[in-house]
Amino acid sequence: MKRLFLDRKVFSWALYDWANSAFATTVVAGFFPVLYSHMTSDLTTEDSQYWFNITIAAGSILVGLASPILGAIADAGGRRKKFLAGFTFLGILMCLGLGWAASGIWWMALVLYGVGLVGFNGASTFYDSLLMQVSPIEEVDLVSGFGYALGYIGGGLLFLVNVLMVTNPDWFGLADTSTALAASFISVGAWWLVFSLPIFLYVDEPAGSSEQGIGSVIAEGWHQFRLTLGEIRQLRVASVFLVGYWLYIDGVATIFKMAVFFADRILGLPSESLITALLLTQFISFPSAMFFGWLGKRIGPKSGIFIGIAVYMLVIGYAWQWLRSSMDFYFLAAAIGVVQGGIQSLSRSLFARLIPMSKTTEFFGFFNLIGRFSSILGPMLMLMVPALIAGADERDSILALLVVFLGGAFFLSKVNIAAGVREADRMQRKLSGS
Repeated sequence: MKRLFLDRKVFSWALYDWANSAFATTVVAGFFPVLYSHMTSDLTTEDSQYWFNITIAAGSILVGLASPILGAIADAGGRRKKFLAGFTFLGILMCLGLGWAASGIWWMALVLYGVGLVGFNGASTFYDSLLMQVSPIEEVDLVSGFGYALGYIGGGLLFLVNVLMVTNPDWFGLADTSTALAASFISVGAWWLVFSLPIFLYVDEPAGSSEQGIGSVIAEGWHQFRLTLGEIRQLRVASVFLVGYWLYIDGVATIFKMAVFFADRILGLPSESLITALLLTQFISFPSAMFFGWLGKRIGPKSGIFIGIAVYMLVIGYAWQWLRSSMDFYFLAAAIGVVQGGIQSLSRSLFARLIPMSKTTEFFGFFNLIGRFSSILGPMLMLMVPALIAGADERDSILALLVVFLGGAFFLSKVNIAAGVREADRMQRKLSGS
């Protein structure tokens, strides 16, 4: 196992998770929701949450719709790393922009945040598609878990430094908290840039099949996208898995993106408690992601995902009935940290088994299309509860997330991995003409 993780290609690939997770922690889960909440203090809670959800949904839909087409282009032309670099650079630029807009107008900061999400999510499609280029099939659960583990520890370390910067700006020679907050966003961009370099230097990708102009490539990409729609319908097991994944990962993403905003604006918990809870989640997720990678190899990724779904459902029940104090929130953060990385990494490695090798970017485009449309159904169901049920409030609305987890578990139970692998092998042989 140690030799596997020290392999230059494996480590360079996994280090990208270390790089971009700083955006997920410091920006997405940490400082921006709290910053936005304070920047929109003159708005009602409903209006503030509305624009926040619209921005998340718009960025998710944009990347989701584009990912399969971009994936088809990248697979046809050997451009995975070029697209990865483009989306990465977009995300880095938005981090620098947030440093400038941190004390400015709320809608400007929200636009930068939304475009940053496009860069972060778009890059994930091409990063995920390189998993099978660095890992043998029998080790894919471990390698996928290793990537998430490095992401949690890397993102957590920079977030810890950023927290110290914001709470003690004089330690870093910064004038005040606002300056420290701006410097934190900028540090995310620098971190993302530096630790992304190894994947571009040491991870190879299959050579492109042509050197066409961009117009021809786009036309071919659209053609390939339509072909892939037909191909993925032929992979019955992969299709069933994607339906289940869409449901349960929507619950995971909704909890991740809404937890801090919910605790700050609705429960009124202090910002210090929210930051402490996020740090707790990050550092627990590091060993947990590694453990789930090992667990997936021992009992199978499907069983590991079921465990994660069960824990999330218990978390929802606890939050509805007992969440009152900062200590309660710490308990929930620890529970989420145990399974968050595991359910994501095992989902990625399970899907990698169910698709043909020569179509990884296209099919991971669909995988990430599903992921980008997550945190849309969950918030919509949560908004419907108080509107449709007399006497229900915001706390009651979190029970709606049980629906997506139960639905995800149902479809996951219908996934036959062995049959799915055979389907993918048959398609690969057909594509290669053998």
